Amino acid sequence: MVLSDMKSRPRHFSFRIESVHTWRKIIFQLIFFLLLCSGCARPPVTKVMETTAYCSCSICCSWERGSWQWLKFDFWNRYVSSGPRAGTYYSGLTASGTVPYAPQEGLFSLDSFYRPWMIPVRLILFPWYLLPRDGTIAADTKYYPFGTRMHVPGYGWGVIEDRGGKIKGPTRIDLYFDSHSEALHWGRKKLPVIIEYRR
Repeated sequence: MVLSDMKSRPRHFSFRIESVHTWRKIIFQLIFFLLLCSGCARPPVTKVMETTAYCSCSICCSWERGSWQWLKFDFWNRYVSSGPRAGTYYSGLTASGTVPYAPQEGLFSLDSFYRPWMIPVRLILFPWYLLPRDGTIAADTKYYPFGTRMHVPGYGWGVIEDRGGKIKGPTRIDLYFDSHSEALHWGRKKLPVIIEYRR
């Protein structure tokens, strides 16, 4: 009786091991197939693009303070000054509805390596600069949908969150800067841009 039980156990146990291995294979194949179909395995693309710069000032974004309807007494309000939306309120938001940002490298960056004396200043006075943040890029959304990440040499990582009337075609992008002087300093450059499409 005991011998027969001993002989039957290994067979039952080996059957369970084989079924577990079969299920593991099926699950791993399913995960691999889903990752492949979802685009996670899609490699980034490098493309030479013409880059320009803009900021949220009245020159770059075509807005002015106060409306002639109120004889400019509502100077705290900002209105679009040109284009098809002339006269409407200017919110300062991007076309995707987000607040534009310049890229931020964070604490663990090359800037901290080159200027280590700034680390205590950042820790105490500017703790919100510790985490990295992608900048805002304007592009033609026919070719690059909102959420597409790009790396521009000299600028850093950015996300497509805006579009512009003059930004047309697959080889043209506009980079957001915090000030008009920084945008003017950038000018117009042709650079190899790494494109990571949204997953």
